[in-house]
Amino acid sequence: MTHTPLPEFTHERVEVITGRRSGLVITVALHSSVLGSALGGARLWTYPHWSDAVADALRLSAAMTLKNATAGLDAGGGKSVLCLPPGTVLDADRRRAAFLDLGDAVASFDGLYRTAEDVGSTTEDMLVVSDRTSHVVGLPDAVGGSGEPAGPTSLGVYESVRATLERVTGSAEVTGRRITISGLGQVGSRLAVRLSTEGAVLTVTDVDPAKRHLALELGATWVEPGEEHRVPADVFVPAGIGGLLTDEVIDALAAAAVCGPANNPLADHSGADRLAARGILYAPDFVVNAGGVIYLDSEAKRLSGREETMTRVAAIGDTLRRLYDDAEAQGITPLAAAEELAASRLAAGARVPV
Repeated sequence: MTHTPLPEFTHERVEVITGRRSGLVITVALHSSVLGSALGGARLWTYPHWSDAVADALRLSAAMTLKNATAGLDAGGGKSVLCLPPGTVLDADRRRAAFLDLGDAVASFDGLYRTAEDVGSTTEDMLVVSDRTSHVVGLPDAVGGSGEPAGPTSLGVYESVRATLERVTGSAEVTGRRITISGLGQVGSRLAVRLSTEGAVLTVTDVDPAKRHLALELGATWVEPGEEHRVPADVFVPAGIGGLLTDEVIDALAAAAVCGPANNPLADHSGADRLAARGILYAPDFVVNAGGVIYLDSEAKRLSGREETMTRVAAIGDTLRRLYDDAEAQGITPLAAAEELAASRLAAGARVPV
């Protein structure tokens, strides 16, 4: 059996434990606290082997450093991954046990890492985590928390799609534009509803066939998973799990641009150059999907009211426009331009060794 190779290790601290209550392998990866206490969600997902979950945590936490830096947050990057062995279904008691175990692991970082909901986890799960540590954000509205961040994330993606359309078509107008959404989870489904309302011509898919009902409700075209990239589109929106954009998919991609909320959609970093060589514009995922962390960080630190926070989220579109301009001026990819922006923030915020 082959496993996902581990990425380059550039992390401050990584803990891999077997939860004493749940028996699940849990990874908490702190990539960087240079800009402040790290912020990144807790992913509950099925992996072929526990080492694949560790590799995912390392990649996701590094991406969070880039995301938080380019979003202008005084927050570092981190991530938690709870590994479900294949075929495992958690009952309510074991699920609670898993998030209590996560809470203990997060508490051991003494505030250098804050967790939140992510793929597979919920605000209710974060309430369980809060039984063991205060270093958790995104608790349910009912207990005075900031609630589900998918709404702010989808707003940032929407504004990014408009900025990307403007770049490839000359207009940010959504009406009549062909947009393909791969993944109809919390963010993808919200985005699909908004784009449909504004007259986009939608093609959608999801690994869960039950999501087909949303396509029917919206009048969108449903395609089988694995075929969506072949549909001609102005913008292709990866909104599911990462790694979708393999070399084979990129070579067959029938879209003018890629802009979506999926974390790490490129199977390999070189995919950005491969897309550019085909003339396909690529919006860096960690810029596009930053609305959720902007919202959670602002709410947790009480930096501003919700209206002002959502204005900051909507400004992601303008950030992307500047990155497109910088990339064109320098003759580099938008991904390289975004990485340069993150590096400059990290360099400016680096602590002087004592």
